[in-house]
Amino acid sequence: MADKTQPWAERTVEVPPQAGADIPSQRDPYRRGVASVGATAPRTEPFPVVDQVPTGTGWPGEPAPRRPLSWHVAQLRKGGEWSTAGLLFAFVCWGIWAISGGGDLAGPFLIFVVSLLVAAGLFALTRLLGRLVLERQLGRVRRSARGAHLVTAVFLTGLGIAYLQQTQWIMDAWNWLTT
Repeated sequence: MADKTQPWAERTVEVPPQAGADIPSQRDPYRRGVASVGATAPRTEPFPVVDQVPTGTGWPGEPAPRRPLSWHVAQLRKGGEWSTAGLLFAFVCWGIWAISGGGDLAGPFLIFVVSLLVAAGLFALTRLLGRLVLERQLGRVRRSARGAHLVTAVFLTGLGIAYLQQTQWIMDAWNWLTT
C-alpha cells in the first residue's frame, strides 16, 4: 500500500479487465499511449530488396498485348453521340435545303451521300492521326474515339450550316433578324 503522507507516491490501482481487451503487462516494452524515451537503436538489418516481376502491363521493349476486335469496336462507340448529333443536324438542314429547291431529289440525295462519305473519311483520318501521334509518338493508350467523333460532329454541323446558307428563304429570314 502507498504512503498516505506522500501524495506523490505511487499507487497501484487494479483495473477490472473488459471483455476482449488486452491489458499489457508491466514487462511489455510497448504500452499504448506511452512513447519510448531516449534514442532508439539504429536499424541493423537492411531493407529487403524486392525483384520486379514482369506482369505484361507495359515493360519497355515488350510488345503490347493484342486486344480482341470487340474491344476496338467498343472504343469506337465511345463518343458516338457527338457524331450522331452532327449527323442529325446535317440531315435536317439537308432536308430543308432539298425540299426548298423543289424538283427531283436524286441530285441532292447523291450530294448528301457523298458528304457523309467525306465525313466518314474525316473520322478515319482523325483516328489515324490519333494513333500515330498519341499511341506511337507519345506512348498513350486511347480509351475512346471522342476526339474523332467531335471533329466529325463539327464538320457535319458546318455542312448543315452550309446547306442552310444555300436556302434562300432561310437566308432572307436570317438577314431580317440580324438587321
